[in-house]
Parts: sequence; structure tokens; C-alpha cells
Amino acid sequence: MKDGFIRCAAMVPKVTVADCTANEREIIRLLDEADEAGANVVVFPELCITGYTCGDLFLQDKLTNEAMQSLLRIAEHTKEMNLIAFIGLPVLYQNKLHNAAAAVCDGAVLGMTTKSHFPNYSEFYEARHFVPSSSGYVFMDVGKHSVLFGPKLLYRCLDIPELVIGAEICEDLWVPSPPSVNHAAAGATLIVNCSASDETVGKDVYRRNLISGQSASLISAYVYSDAGEGESTQDLVYAGHGLICENGTVLAEARRFMNESVYADVDLGRICSERRRISTFHAVCDENYFEISFNLEKKDIKLRRKYNVTPFVPSDKSDRDSRCEEILTIQAMGLKKRLEHTNCKNAVIGISGGLDSTLALIVTVKAFDMLKIPRSGITAVTMPCFGTTDRTYNNACRLVHGLGASLKEINIKKSVNIHFEDIGHDPSLHDITYENSQARERTQILMDIANQNGGLVIGTGDMSELALGWATYNGDHMSMYGVNCSVPKTLVRHLVRYYADICGNEALSKILLDVLDTPVSPELLPPSGGTISQKTEDIVGPYELHDFFLYYILRFGYTPSKVFRLACNAFVNFYDKPTILNWLRIFYRRFFSQQFKRSCVPDGPKVGSVALSPRGDLRMPSDASAKMWLAELDGIKI
Repeated sequence: MKDGFIRCAAMVPKVTVADCTANEREIIRLLDEADEAGANVVVFPELCITGYTCGDLFLQDKLTNEAMQSLLRIAEHTKEMNLIAFIGLPVLYQNKLHNAAAAVCDGAVLGMTTKSHFPNYSEFYEARHFVPSSSGYVFMDVGKHSVLFGPKLLYRCLDIPELVIGAEICEDLWVPSPPSVNHAAAGATLIVNCSASDETVGKDVYRRNLISGQSASLISAYVYSDAGEGESTQDLVYAGHGLICENGTVLAEARRFMNESVYADVDLGRICSERRRISTFHAVCDENYFEISFNLEKKDIKLRRKYNVTPFVPSDKSDRDSRCEEILTIQAMGLKKRLEHTNCKNAVIGISGGLDSTLALIVTVKAFDMLKIPRSGITAVTMPCFGTTDRTYNNACRLVHGLGASLKEINIKKSVNIHFEDIGHDPSLHDITYENSQARERTQILMDIANQNGGLVIGTGDMSELALGWATYNGDHMSMYGVNCSVPKTLVRHLVRYYADICGNEALSKILLDVLDTPVSPELLPPSGGTISQKTEDIVGPYELHDFFLYYILRFGYTPSKVFRLACNAFVNFYDKPTILNWLRIFYRRFFSQQFKRSCVPDGPKVGSVALSPRGDLRMPSDASAKMWLAELDGIKI
């Protein structure tokens, strides 16, 4: 429950049709299980106290009276539990029968949300027994207390401000304008659905898409509990298809036909962050709603939820390949437009034998192919200097030939040494001037060759480098179009590997794989024993960590302590906590101090939900202080 997390459960009891006492025992058993598992929001199926398939038995007073007595005993059982549970039952009010989801917490019935839409088609005939409520809410007597009853109720947790729950029941979700739309607009961050959806071929796919899609459109969490095996009677079979979704993502899904209950840790902080960010999500003050307050003790939990170490990269290979193809196409289409607009038939790119320039060359080739311009119009310039190794030099040359571009070699040692002489710099002093002079000399050459050819300089720097400011200002920082500007380093690797797999050229594939195997380096310092002496990740930190930090800081605006917690969860088998904390501090320091470089970056295509363009996604002041963020990290005890 720390950092906006809340554990939810979709329970699937084995129902005995028309036996309230047996169902009461089963619900209590599952409540005990959920409480033991640390669940705070627990959802049961529609009409589970009686069974959904009671038919005309719903017209019997005995059934409805026993259902209410069972509800009161179930509520009493929650007295010492730290949870709120939603349980389906039939409720008689003013001589009419209503299908309701009762909310119980701390020994009491808090309220009862009623169903609004009743299917009366195909196998369904609910309108034979039930009626919808006519107003937002009324008070009715439940046991010795008066509780709220109606379709427009919200349940707000006083201890966890992010937790506001709205309930709907089965068919309510299937209609054009579900009650959950109004619930979310009125402030609900979590929707629960007590359901009894019978199983037919293919219906599970539709149901899953419907529920995950609703959680996405409402920017909410959605907990769906479906009736299971015990309901199967006469002509219908129920599969117990429980689902827990969060903003379009399925966090947990019960195996059908197993009566399986599922749990998931929902991130309400993520929901609130998304609603704050998306300007088209409008809160609506509806006077017909009534909020019911409840309390939950705020306890920390060990997250069951696991986080991918590469949030920018899908873990499934088929999804990853599809994503790589799409990103390469977006990058190439962006460059294609710039080439068309400027009527350029030539492009100039600095090629180093490293990952970023390799990807930029691949994208440029793809754009030229789209425009049906000969690849020979791509001038790939290799500019060896003090730190260039044979491995990267040879890979650069072979890569250019393999892709059919034009190779131009310009050794810049002489010009850089003349520059050192001009500014009075000692070449034996391998400082920042020594390094950046090489980067700026290379950029000058690329710009001037582009002028000669009437072409564009294609930028190679990636998003991770921009985030950390790992670029020489007006050196590799500058170009005429930066094709990699929205691609993080961890994704660059997968894009190059994907191209190696699909290029259909064994020799070219071997070159690309060797590029992937080469340590990331700007190669601005002399090599040691013929190998790279300057490894970027030894200096600024592992890119897999920095990309993880970047994603959760920019995509969701998480606090430093929450980012640290998620990183510890994801990288538990890779880095210890002191290491993660150290690199997170460095990320924040560099991210804030280097914004001035990002404020003037060239145009480039946005490919994902996180981008750093000062004209689009990140309007950040160049001189903002990181003090508050770093202070929070200083307060973390490991």
C-alpha cells in the first residue's frame, strides 16, 4: 500500500445454487484466504450468495431473506480484516428485486451498488426477475443499520487518497455507455465488476479485450470476478474467468474452468499520474453521486508484481520483432519526409562502428529505399583519430560496403593536433578539451561535406545519451535530422539485432552482430593494447538502469523513492541496492544539469510514449534544481 500500490483479488467461489449457507461458508473461506494474502480490495461474482442461475427461485422470499442474513454474517466476519469486499446478491426493496453488489468492510455493510442494465436476450432473461434502480441512491435498512442503495455510489478510502472505488455488475459493462464511465468521471480510480458471464466459444477473448480496453479508456484499474464452475446448470457453463487490469494491461487472469482466484498489485499512483497528464480526461461533478468513506490500515507490502528490466522493449520475441519493424519504419518515414521537403538526394552520416551510427545508417538506407534514391547517395564518413580501434574501424568500413552506401575516410589526427596548437592545448593532457575537440572536428567535417553534396547530416545520438547529456555540445549533439533521438540505448541494441536477423545477408549479419558485441564507447581516448580503453557504462553507469529510470520518471512522474523501489524489484538478480541508488543519484544530477543541451536539439521522429524533444514532450527549464529529488534519495535507508 506504499507508493500507491493496492493488492486486489478476483475471487471465484464454488457456488451451490440456491444454498445461501453453503455459499456463505465458501465466501468466508475465500475472504480468509484473501486476507492472508494481503489483499485490500476483494471482488466476488454476481449473485454469488444465492447463485446466478436460480431462475424463478428469485421470486421466493425464503431465498432473498436468507441471502440478506448471509450477507450480514459475511460482513461481520470482516471485522478484523484490512480489506473491502464486493459481493453479489439479490436485494428486495419496495417490493421489487434488485441485483446488487454489496460493499462490506470492518464488520459492516457500507452500501449496495445496483445493476443498471439487464440482458433479456439469447440465454438471458434477467428482466423477468430484476428491475433497475430509478435514482442515484436511496437509504434502505440492512439489519440494524441504514445503508446507501443505488447505482451511483463511490467508496473512498480515507487512508489511501488514490483509492476511490466504483462498482458495476456484469451486463453494465457490455452496453454502449457503461456506468463505469460515469464512475471514473466522478473520481473512481478502481472499477469492480461482480459478474456471471457464461462461456461460449471465443467469448473469453472478447471479454478480456473488453475489460482491458475499458480500463484503458477510463485510465483506471478494473477488477472483474466471474462466476465459476458451481453455477453451471441446465444449458449453461460458467468458467470463472477472473481478470485484473490496469490502464489497458492485463495484470492477472484466472485459468478458465478452474475456479481459480487471482491477485495483482495495482499501481494507483500510475493511474493518477496518467489522469493528471492527459488533458482530455475530465473529472465531472455529478450531484447524483454519493461517496461512502471507509478506512484501511496503510501497510507496506512485498510486491507480487514483477517489473521488466527493459520497459522500452517487449519481452515476447514476436511482439519485440513487430515493435522493431514499426520503429524502424517510423524513423525512416520521418527522415523520408525531411529529404522530400528539402529535395535532398544525398545524406551524410558519421560512421564509427558503434551501435548508434549503425542504426542511423540502417534507417537512412531504409528511407532512401522508400524514396527509390540510390544508396550511393548516402555518404558514410569514417573519421579515425586517437581512440579509434581496428575493430570499430573495420566494422564501420565493412558495414558501409555491405549496405551499399558510399564510404569516405578522413583521418582527423592532423587537423585536431593543429587545433590543439591553435588554442594552446597540450595533446598529452587527455581532458575534456582533448575529447570534445575530436567530436567537434568530426561534426564540422560532416556539415561541410553535406554543403558540398547538397545533403543533410543525419544525427546518430540516442535518447539515453540525451537524457544523460552524454554528447559534446555542438559536436555529436548537432545534426540536421536526428533519427535516433527517441530511441533509448537498450532499444537500439534490439533494433540492430532485428535488422541482423532479417537483412538476408549473412556477411552483413555477422558485421552487425560484432557491432552488438563491441563495448559502447565514444573512442576519444587512446586505446590500451589495441582495445577500447574508454567504456561509456563504466563512466555514466549501465544503460539498462538509466533507461529504466528514464521510463518511470518521465512516463509516470514517479518519485525518486518509488523509482528506486521498482528498480530494486526489476534488477534484484543483477544489481544490489547501493549500486542502484548510486546510479539513480547520478541520473538525476545529469538529467537536471544537462537540460540546456536538450533545449536546442535538432528535429527527429518520436517513436514511443517517452521523448525528450523541447518542442513536444519535455518542456523543462534548463536551470531547474535537482535538490529536492536528490534529498529524497538521501533519505532512503538500505
